Amino acid sequence: MAMLGGFSAAQHKKNVSDGSGDVSEFVCPVCLEIFEIFCRIFSISCLQECLRPQKPVCAVCRATLGHCTKAAELEALIQSSVAACKGCGVQVGLSKMRSHTAACSKYQEYIEEGVRTTAQSQPAIVSPVPNRYTFTCPYCNCQNLDQDGLVEHCTTQHARDARQVVCPICASMPWGDPNYRSTDFFQHLKIRHTFSYDTFVDYSTDEHTMIQEALQRSLMDH
Repeated sequence: MAMLGGFSAAQHKKNVSDGSGDVSEFVCPVCLEIFEIFCRIFSISCLQECLRPQKPVCAVCRATLGHCTKAAELEALIQSSVAACKGCGVQVGLSKMRSHTAACSKYQEYIEEGVRTTAQSQPAIVSPVPNRYTFTCPYCNCQNLDQDGLVEHCTTQHARDARQVVCPICASMPWGDPNYRSTDFFQHLKIRHTFSYDTFVDYSTDEHTMIQEALQRSLMDH
């Protein structure tokens, strides 16, 4: 993932320049790689969905973003710092760490071992609550679109597609029918999805609790 402004060199007083310090502050919280500095923010694929011109949001917390600037101080610090590869132990410049780890067989083994260890230690838990935060395009199966992103994607990429499709937003809701195909999907998006359901719905609760709360509120209103 690329990196925007908001970092001060004063935040990082450890000895990263000589390879003996902690580099966790240089790691992107989305892709878990060393930050990649950029000039044209929309050329970075992992940020394209979050940095839509109409509504740019943080890739981590989804808060609305204001004006973004290049983090020149962090770029200079990355260019001048080195750290040990967690696979082979070789000291590598942080600016070249991505390319090194991509080719380092020892690093790949380190990652695979970490994945195996984590999988063995985690119990298999299946959440009863479906994913209501990101959706898949019903036309081209493009994934990981939030509600606004799905609306924008469909209206810009599939406006001339006349196929009847299932609305993935409605299908994920307790009241939604996963088999119902909208005869005019774009009109449906315009009427039903001009606002985000998460403004009114607590997605952290299960469907049974949501229905019970709705019934309780209905009884109180009457």
